[in-house]
Amino acid sequence: MQCIINRRAEFSASHQYWLPELSELSNYEKFGAGARFPGHGHNYELYVSMLGELDQYGMVLNLSDVKHVIKKEVTSQLDASYLNDSWPEFKDTLPTTENIARLIWQRLAPHLPLVSIQLYEHPRLWAEYKGAGMEAYLTVGTHFSAAHRLALPELSFEENSEIYGKCARPNGHGHNYHLEVTVKGDIHPKTGMLVELTELHKVIENVVVEPFDHTFLNKDIPYFANVVPTAENIAVYIAQLLKTPIQELGATIYRVKLVESPNNSCEIDCSLLDDEVKPVIQAEPALVH
Repeated sequence: MQCIINRRAEFSASHQYWLPELSELSNYEKFGAGARFPGHGHNYELYVSMLGELDQYGMVLNLSDVKHVIKKEVTSQLDASYLNDSWPEFKDTLPTTENIARLIWQRLAPHLPLVSIQLYEHPRLWAEYKGAGMEAYLTVGTHFSAAHRLALPELSFEENSEIYGKCARPNGHGHNYHLEVTVKGDIHPKTGMLVELTELHKVIENVVVEPFDHTFLNKDIPYFANVVPTAENIAVYIAQLLKTPIQELGATIYRVKLVESPNNSCEIDCSLLDDEVKPVIQAEPALVH
């Protein structure tokens, strides 16, 4: 029987986003605060996922051996380092989160049966690499606060309450929504980016956060005048809003996750946007938003 196992590691390092062929102004326009000299630092979290058959001892791999491989090949070299100077590849390509994840894969692949490398630069920014050439995934997180009411206009209050519970109350209720947007694309051989991060943040802010924040969704967002603003429907709509602007940045929207509360979240597989979108619901208890 096959099983995926995961090993966590961490390292702290600094880096700078700077291309010498660009002017100072162009570097700041392209990379924002990341271009500041002499750089900035992060506490990175690394998750190494491996696939294999269970052996007679009930293990895929001895995790002690895995730990030593990761330390030897990655963390001992990167911890407390200035990434731009740590590995030769960073002389040619910037040490972005997605590019670091790709290079970590290359160093670990000869030793471990990898299926995924996830690298967290920040709780709201992480990359995933799965060994597909220059293709990688980048996730950014943000939040907005909004109110909504769950009710179908053709039904009575009693009928809506049977379906939506307390969420059908006439004056609505609010949430602090956490939004995660994952994009997919090829890592640029010079910048190390699959998408310009500052531009991605701008798109999400302008298209979603600013219009949605501190609104009553049913009344302030025209789309929800006729669509019940469940977490699932909100996530679908956000995915639809972001699809074209992210394509214009040269990337593909891959997944949207909306966390409505600690007990309720949903994810949208954005490859289904042109077909029937079927969100994956994670709710407890059922039907409570």
